[in-house]
Parts: sequence; structure tokens; C-alpha cells
Amino acid sequence: MAKEEIKKLVKESAEKLDKQLSDDIATIKDNLASFKKKTLSKI
Repeated sequence: MAKEEIKKLVKESAEKLDKQLSDDIATIKDNLASFKKKTLSKI
């Protein structure tokens, strides 16, 4: 593989990981908000 190909693959992988991280953070925040609502409604 040429250096350019490797750089491209690394860049694409980093972008995918960043997007996945953002999605995971959003999901966790939504789950926490839902959990808080359920907990408060039980009290």
C-alpha cells in the first residue's frame, strides 16, 4: 500500500470512530434522561 492509501484509510477510520462515539454519547444521554424520568415518577 502506498502512504496515501494508508493515510486515507486512517482518516476514514478516525471519522467513523468519531461519529460512532458521538452517536454512543447521545444514546447514553437519552438513556440517562429516560432513567431519571422513570425514577422520579416512581418516587
